[in-house]
Amino acid sequence: MAAGCRIDALADAVSRAADGRLAFSLHGDASRRIRGVAPLQSAGGDQLSFLANPRYRGAVAESRAGAIVLTAADRQALFPEGAVVGATLIECANPYAWFAFAAQFLAPIGLPVPGVAAGAHVASGASVDPAARVDAGAVVESGASVGPRCWIGAGAYLGTGAQIGADTRLHPGARVLSSCVIGARGIVHSGAVIGSDGFGFAPLDGGWIKIPQTGRVVIGDDVEIGANTTIDRGAMGDTVIEDGVKLDNLIQVGHNCRIGANSVLAGCVGIAGSANIGRGCQIGGAAMIAGHLSIADGTLIGPGTLVSRTIATAGYYTGFFPLMTNRDWERNAAALRHLQQLRGRVRALEARLKDGGTGED
Repeated sequence: MAAGCRIDALADAVSRAADGRLAFSLHGDASRRIRGVAPLQSAGGDQLSFLANPRYRGAVAESRAGAIVLTAADRQALFPEGAVVGATLIECANPYAWFAFAAQFLAPIGLPVPGVAAGAHVASGASVDPAARVDAGAVVESGASVGPRCWIGAGAYLGTGAQIGADTRLHPGARVLSSCVIGARGIVHSGAVIGSDGFGFAPLDGGWIKIPQTGRVVIGDDVEIGANTTIDRGAMGDTVIEDGVKLDNLIQVGHNCRIGANSVLAGCVGIAGSANIGRGCQIGGAAMIAGHLSIADGTLIGPGTLVSRTIATAGYYTGFFPLMTNRDWERNAAALRHLQQLRGRVRALEARLKDGGTGED
């Protein structure tokens, strides 16, 4: 957006996009033109930035940003009545969300140019909406369905009978395998694989017999899937990703899992088969979720946490050991090996004290 737009026009656009959920007030020159976004430390006079954490108030005083989104508390702390303010201030209870809508408006994703490029392969039995685009090297197999304004990037693959809804984008090299379904406005980044076989094998005489994975992956609307993330199809029945879920890069979702609406998972999370993650959950990077368990709606899981049992009550759960030097870790690990023995000695001392003993050897 080379010409940019006035702050008051930008604010109106944000208000419409947020359906009135982000009340705000403007302080300063509402006619200033904004052309892009940048961090507080590097923003220029035609750029928008935001302050969401009071710890970074110091950066506001030094910022050259043309407009800054911040809370009422931060504005009052930084700019008491009568203070000279260089930037236009946008006061909002949720600056980060306001900034996100504004950034979308300032850097819009253009609609794809409709058509099937030379070098793309679209099978005769496939259905591609006339408003969609299929780039060179992409493959759309027989029975697959591509909705209006979709983009199938170079080298992306849509398997037999797979479906993607309106405005969904498959980045170059993304894979949506046979019979899998993605709703509207989805984003699948490069290297992601939707519908790979689940890890299902039956033991027999020291060997392993493969169990056919006959289910699908069914993904709702407004779901984003990061680069090189893999979502296994169900063994029997479907793996389900509900509306609004956001998955980071390098996540593994096992067969027959369900991830509830509007949950967000950071990079390198691993989820074993048949786990049921509730709605509105937040799971930190590298957390490991065991199979056949449930996590309550609204639960927060810290990074690096092992979830080995069902979480029935929402809360903030962590399970990692604090960082320390390797020498200290080895000493603590050595002590941990004797924890069971120490527990027995403590119980014996407690029993002696209860019986009237002194507890002395």
